[in-house]
Amino acid sequence: MKKIFITNIGSESRKYALYQDGERVFFAHFEKEKDKFIVELTSASSEKKEVSPQEFENSAEYIITELLSRKLISDKNEISAIGFRVVAPGSYFLQNKIIDGEYLGKLEKAKEQASLHIDPMLAELKALGQVLPGIPVVGVSDSAFHGSLPACARFYGIPKKTAEELDVFRFGYHGISFESVIGKLKNIYSGNLPEKIIVCHLGGGSSITAIKGGKSIDTSMGFTPLEGVVMANRAGDIDAGAMIYLSKKLGYEPDEMENYLNTQCGLLGLSGRSNDVRELLEMEKNGDENAKLALGVMVYKIKKYIGAYFAALNGANVLVFSATIGERSAIMRARICAELESMGIVLDDEKNNKTISIDGFIGKDESPVKIAVITTDEMGQMAKEVVTLVK
Repeated sequence: MKKIFITNIGSESRKYALYQDGERVFFAHFEKEKDKFIVELTSASSEKKEVSPQEFENSAEYIITELLSRKLISDKNEISAIGFRVVAPGSYFLQNKIIDGEYLGKLEKAKEQASLHIDPMLAELKALGQVLPGIPVVGVSDSAFHGSLPACARFYGIPKKTAEELDVFRFGYHGISFESVIGKLKNIYSGNLPEKIIVCHLGGGSSITAIKGGKSIDTSMGFTPLEGVVMANRAGDIDAGAMIYLSKKLGYEPDEMENYLNTQCGLLGLSGRSNDVRELLEMEKNGDENAKLALGVMVYKIKKYIGAYFAALNGANVLVFSATIGERSAIMRARICAELESMGIVLDDEKNNKTISIDGFIGKDESPVKIAVITTDEMGQMAKEVVTLVK
């Protein structure tokens, strides 16, 4: 297993990486900044540049061309396998598997449950098949880490027979990220992983997970990534009755309602202007009340989940912040930790402000619950899973 190509299509970005003998030798991150498409390319050095909408759309082809021009591969067939992050509801997707005809058929069928997430994946898989034909693709499950959820967390309050017949359960997502974080924590603690951990994965999509003995016992995302805390564009938790009422009043069919809740709500919907925490903090500073509301709702929802999982775990040893917002925003971390001292969560402002995009502990020395920032490495975790499965 010499060279592994990793593809991660997220809600707000596209990421690619090349691993050689377990070491990352190339990384690319496509994202939209305001009205422009940007790609950051990292190998021996790093560069950031604007790309056209067409280049963004054909990002896989763009990256393979880059790998060839940089002589990181001399031929496409040097790539032994492709790792592909799969975000899809269904018990079938709770394991890492080689993507074959059966797998693609299951993904097509799952479009009925979460077309907004699955359509881009199917399009990317088609593109990879054209750009890298004949190379095995491993579907790395974003839900596998949550396969350990106990029945009390896994079931919704619908008839058990219906849940089992239609495969409607809490599957949870961001599992690859949580697995990566737990691996890093284990190293930090020299193999003695703390018993009770709460991890906040905060980015364009956000979720909170309660981990006991290294296993996920509850997580905020559910059947789809729509449930949980308020996110960039997603509504998060909402009363099912309110959804029914909104669909009637707005005249939305189910697909339109799905689109509305996933793309027009969350921080964007509450602020009316932006889904970016950085922009919202600046707007709030300038007196924008809607930006203040959006940030306040997000912080409050995260605090509620931390409290809920503190109860589910009967306490916590470590509270972890990870992903884009969790790793980079000292302000948001401070707001989330504020007034949680009664739970033993005591932030050190100086440590917090210094810990940006690096691993570190940000709580006061006397804080009963350790507070950590752990940078997630989804791509590296995916590469490990690919090697394990293909071997």
